[in-house]
Amino acid sequence: MPVALYDLVGSDTSRPFSPHCWKVRMALLHKGLAFESIPTTFTAIPAIENGASSIVPVIRDGDAVVSDSFAIAEYLERAYPDRPTLFGGEGGQASARFVEAYANGMLHPLIAACAVPDIHDMLGPADQAYCRQSREKRFGQRLEALRDGRAEAREALGARLGVVRDVLKRQPFLGGEAPLFADYIVFSALQWARVTTSFKILAVDDPVLAWFERCLDLHGGAGRSVSEAPDREAA
Repeated sequence: MPVALYDLVGSDTSRPFSPHCWKVRMALLHKGLAFESIPTTFTAIPAIENGASSIVPVIRDGDAVVSDSFAIAEYLERAYPDRPTLFGGEGGQASARFVEAYANGMLHPLIAACAVPDIHDMLGPADQAYCRQSREKRFGQRLEALRDGRAEAREALGARLGVVRDVLKRQPFLGGEAPLFADYIVFSALQWARVTTSFKILAVDDPVLAWFERCLDLHGGAGRSVSEAPDREAA
């Protein structure tokens, strides 16, 4: 039986966009595990597995129900030790914890500032109301004001990605010669922007963009299975 992955979507169920769900999608592909993506909207999350979690991603693997992307990665590593490793050992797992904290604390707020106004437009009416209320409370301003400040957020994001550039000068992936879960953590943050907003957050000559393109090609081009966000302003 395939693993069930509860995957966050908007009104178009073919466009999963949560960075945390993308981490799990890439981890499942890395492990070579069959899985079924179950499209789930913001307001449907409380009903997942009879209220098992208030957040996505959630997976069901047989009798096991696990939430939180890092906890899911740890579960997959324990449950399927004979399949390709996500961490490369305890040291890699501890290092991935640092990368997770870096991405959540340093990258996600700036990417959200760039993408959330367009994410709102991807949602159905009930989810739009939830998104506006929760995100305006988080940012302390209207979504429309976030859109006006995207250039500044992009500049700050570019500076914070400097540590990623430094690592990529020495090796093709954050995990070394091949990707590990640390790569999927940062990749999924950038994929979040790619599939939700046409606002470009990386310069064309940025080494991080070249690495991101390599990640898009992993696992049969899984990252490219969802196209870039359309330019809504031009439409």
